Amino acid sequence: MKHFLIEITYTVPFSTLEAVVPEHRAFLQTGYDKGWLLLSGPMNPRTGGIVVARAPSQEDLQYFFSGDPYALRGFALYRFVEFDPVKYQPFLAEWIQEAP
Repeated sequence: MKHFLIEITYTVPFSTLEAVVPEHRAFLQTGYDKGWLLLSGPMNPRTGGIVVARAPSQEDLQYFFSGDPYALRGFALYRFVEFDPVKYQPFLAEWIQEAP
């Protein structure tokens, strides 16, 4: 598995997409259920969000996020940064080292 930091940047004011947040979070839950997402949350100030993820490839992850309600409505842009987690807390070892 490859590991990624995903930066989500809103292209509209938060007030425009606020009603879609529950759909976005339900979408993210499908990524958690697949074992692809480790953590996610909004930036401060609320101009976007951050996700730490893993996937077989960047293309797979990009395809997954193309189904995000924010993406489907044109409310956000996504930046995918692949990285190699060489140092991490011991409690993360299983998630980092195993394939889902």
